Amino acid sequence: MADMPDAWWIVFMQDVLKSLVAASKSQMHPHMLALIFWPFVASVLFWGTLSFFFWHGWHQLLSGWIEHTSLQESLARGFFAILAGYLVTFVLIVFLASAVYMTSLLVTSLIAMPVMVAYVARTSYPGLVRKHGGSLAGSLLNSLLAVSIFLLAWLFALPFWLFTPLAPLVSLLLSAYLCQRLFRYDALSEHASQQEFRRLRQQSSGKFYLLGLITGLLQFVPLLNLIAVTWIGLAFVHLGLDELAQLRARDLRVGV
Repeated sequence: MADMPDAWWIVFMQDVLKSLVAASKSQMHPHMLALIFWPFVASVLFWGTLSFFFWHGWHQLLSGWIEHTSLQESLARGFFAILAGYLVTFVLIVFLASAVYMTSLLVTSLIAMPVMVAYVARTSYPGLVRKHGGSLAGSLLNSLLAVSIFLLAWLFALPFWLFTPLAPLVSLLLSAYLCQRLFRYDALSEHASQQEFRRLRQQSSGKFYLLGLITGLLQFVPLLNLIAVTWIGLAFVHLGLDELAQLRARDLRVGV
């Protein structure tokens, strides 16, 4: 019994690492390579255009908010007084970087994931029966909820970005949540029934979070954090379909 936790973590890591390796192989297919850049390009164009027209307004809005909070007094003293003139610009840059990354994930989830699911299912899980437990409306609702929770948490965590060394950890946890919440539904919606989806959400959520944490580390690598979103999506597809295949195999063995 003392060996159970170690064996449990080994299985956890094996399944997650297997999905990452499988995603790397799938990414090399020409159809998957064609998906790499356009979520990033679409995100940069979208936020770049908004920044061109609204940067000054955003700067004034954030400056006014700081002036009406207790932050103003802190920024007027000592070391922070030196940085005060650059704080608003820094916050806006951090926001835009997060927004571009989040938008790339969202575009991949809504538009590219059906292509990736179809490819992975055809090449790696041809015998996996489709039970259509999800829908386009469900995917849109899931994406809306995921992004809303992410944004609220990001705003709540803003002081950690500004005044503590916990910013990388907070960012990693938030991106892990967003990735697993966005991609888990889309990876399973075509093949899992609603009951299977609920069971996998209970039984395999730890693996999805772990995969989100590992892939979330890419956000700290400039440029790679944006063009790797399809690889992240493929990893979640492989993990989701593999977990579904294992679930059905277990049910078959016990006669469910």
